[in-house]
Amino acid sequence: MADSGSFSFSSSGSGTARNGLARIQTRKKDNNNDNEICHDDSATPIKAQTIDELHSLQKKRSAPNTPIKSAAQGGAGATFATISEEERQQQQLQSISASLASLTRETGPKVVRGDPARKPETPRVAQATPSYFTPAPYVSDSSLKFTHVLYNLSPAELYEQAIKYEHGSFITSSGALATLSGAKTGRSPRDKRVVKDETTEDELWWGKGSPNIEMDEHTFLVNRERAVDYLNSLDKVFVNDQFLNWDPEHRIKVRIVSARAYHSLFMHNMCIRPTPEELEDFGTPDFTIYNAGQFPCNRYTHYMTSSTSVDLNLARSEMVILGTQYAGEMKKGLFGVMHYLMPKRQILSLHSGCNMGRDGDVALFFGLSGTGKTTLSTDHNRYLIGDDEHCWSENGVSNIEGGCYAKCVDLSREKEPDIWNAIKFGTVLENVVFDEHTREVDFSDKSVTENTRAAYPIEYIPNAKIPCVGPHPKNIILLACDAFGVLPPVSKLSLAQTMYHFISGYTALVAGTEEGVKEPQATFSACFGAAFIMMHPTRYAAMLAEKMQKHGATGWLVNTGWSGGRYGSGNRIKLPYTRKIIDAIHSGSLLEAKYTKTEVFGLDIPTEVDGVPSEILDPINTWSDKKAYKDTLLKLGGLFRKNFDGFMNYKIGKDGKLGEEIMAAGPIF
Repeated sequence: MADSGSFSFSSSGSGTARNGLARIQTRKKDNNNDNEICHDDSATPIKAQTIDELHSLQKKRSAPNTPIKSAAQGGAGATFATISEEERQQQQLQSISASLASLTRETGPKVVRGDPARKPETPRVAQATPSYFTPAPYVSDSSLKFTHVLYNLSPAELYEQAIKYEHGSFITSSGALATLSGAKTGRSPRDKRVVKDETTEDELWWGKGSPNIEMDEHTFLVNRERAVDYLNSLDKVFVNDQFLNWDPEHRIKVRIVSARAYHSLFMHNMCIRPTPEELEDFGTPDFTIYNAGQFPCNRYTHYMTSSTSVDLNLARSEMVILGTQYAGEMKKGLFGVMHYLMPKRQILSLHSGCNMGRDGDVALFFGLSGTGKTTLSTDHNRYLIGDDEHCWSENGVSNIEGGCYAKCVDLSREKEPDIWNAIKFGTVLENVVFDEHTREVDFSDKSVTENTRAAYPIEYIPNAKIPCVGPHPKNIILLACDAFGVLPPVSKLSLAQTMYHFISGYTALVAGTEEGVKEPQATFSACFGAAFIMMHPTRYAAMLAEKMQKHGATGWLVNTGWSGGRYGSGNRIKLPYTRKIIDAIHSGSLLEAKYTKTEVFGLDIPTEVDGVPSEILDPINTWSDKKAYKDTLLKLGGLFRKNFDGFMNYKIGKDGKLGEEIMAAGPIF
């Protein structure tokens, strides 16, 4: 308004309204009038004429950081022309349409950017024509509709989508997003299938002990079509274009197409997030996941044993998820892909934790659940390269992922302060229970599942090394929680022993038996991650030995389990002692120690470690019943032998001698 005015009430007759109340009158502001009642501090009028226009002013449009250049047609000396933002987005949409294309229709779906709930200004529509299509004489309903693409949304945008549209999504008191994964609260390994073709028949590990269950190409395509049709039937889909492997020479471009904001945010956290510049030049992905987990597979389809199917086709570089909304299937599915792609490049893929000292010394930690892998690899005096999945190439080690997927059951600030503090805005909390009013999470509540999880970017860990790469490892630490109480707290391994125990992947779990008696139960998982490896375990073990030999790494077996007797009679080795042992490995002082050899397993054990009682270093000293110790030792040795029988017939090395060396490194009795 041009003139600022003030308000006054008049009691004169001319100022009385029909209802008898004083009429409000305005008059021009008089700066000399000290009796004015209020001051009108109106600002300049807004530019918007409608509420929609006002909302459009609230958000600043993101602009590309770098121009995309395309080669003009010509020879080697072609000139480059800058692509406009509109052309770049059109290319991006065409790529996504091609990803979502049916194999039996001439074109991909019509895709448009943006949330269907919002009115697009001028929708950019793209429709790809795949090179593999089979023309059909009909037009389907799905080809007539638009599919809205929500592309690489930020965590804040994904929060809005989840809370508004996904039942069971809430913001917790710490700022994390609590979600539900539906009926499945863990992976479904029995429903995982891999296409067996002429190539994979020879390259992959099949048969007894293998995690790979075969399916044929046709069945995969049936499930792919089902997933794609479901995704195309939706008003909107979420698309993430991201990377795997922090080593820029060997990184993999992945595209994840999903129906839930929860899945999109999960993968945003778990994969490596591209910079705006990298995203603008992303191009065609190397691998694509179609997550239609809300829709079941057809149980009448060949190879299907339930309504869930997680299917991997390495030739097509595609993965299809049906009948499970558990987000971990995507993470571990991609890990399996890396277990196939990386060894073909002579890069070793590893299910391990990894940290680095301030002097650049790198250690790899292998261990099954309950061995302390996460606790021991998270060291405030060292940089965290990664907690779960790594590659070892000619350049050194690199984290495969861009985030951490931590267990939350019984989590406390005191036990795991780094994980506790990482549960904040941007973090996905799966299947946790929280107070309905305060939204405070009760991590001890297992009402939904014991497998509660938090997925967060690795930058949320204060001592994470960014980028997540490091030099060649100096120490390979194999962790075992031996509930039989016969393995030493630490032993130095020869190269052959390292391979033997790496292939074995041993730990012991405590299982309840009748009448309350509890007995240790040996568990073996090849390469400390049998559920995820694609090739035979000895292939990875041979690569590990080759790299250890080339770069001078030392193997160690560390028992974080029992001493002085089996579970129930002995005692758990104290965590401070184990930390002292790990510190001695990192510092190199343990290499200088004097060693003696144990019976049966033939392990070299140090006679002393700084800060650790010498009497516990040789397990026999801690057992009062020496005969019981030897009987238990022989029993465990027999379990190792029985487990290794499955690897006996596999030729390792060019002449097979390496296999003989590995067998000789096992228990002898």
